[in-house]
Amino acid sequence: MDEMRKNIAANLTKLRTEARLTQAELAERLAYSDKSVSKWERGESVPDIYVLSAIADMFDVTVDYLLHPHAPDEKPVTKGETKKKNRTIITTISLLGFLLLVTVAFTAVWAAIGKFVWMMYVIALPLCCIIVLIFNTLWFVKRNNLYIISALIWSLLTAIYLSLLVFAEKNVWLIFVIGIPAQTVACLPFFMDIRGRSKNQ
Repeated sequence: MDEMRKNIAANLTKLRTEARLTQAELAERLAYSDKSVSKWERGESVPDIYVLSAIADMFDVTVDYLLHPHAPDEKPVTKGETKKKNRTIITTISLLGFLLLVTVAFTAVWAAIGKFVWMMYVIALPLCCIIVLIFNTLWFVKRNNLYIISALIWSLLTAIYLSLLVFAEKNVWLIFVIGIPAQTVACLPFFMDIRGRSKNQ
């Protein structure tokens, strides 16, 4: 318990001073007295769990960060960074899980017929782009959707072209011409967004 008090005291003092807040200002934000904050920072008492949670939210750290010792020059891992890391891991797992299913299907088809199985990976490329597009739209920088949509357009056209070439023996290379207007249509909303933002600023 003494160790935990010391950790909370040190971490609270560090976070408060880095945020350039006085004890009185911190106390006002927490609806507590500056004497309480002073006691916490001296390790004479500890905030209750609700106050700890409020302090963690205020400084964008986890409660766990407040309870454990850290090196003086160690940068706190913010909750936003933790959330971003978790979302990146979930996106990667989803993508790799899909590729695993494709590989299982590849193996099954290869064992059964042994022909043209490499096309499964070509067809899987646009589907991978769709997965990345969904997660990026939900969680990440939406402006990156332009690059993902571009990859989706050209990978889809490539998959269609190669499918026709391999299975129907037709060299329909003109299908790539469709990519030009499709790419233009995909780009326009992003340019409109840029102009809208620049006018508002």
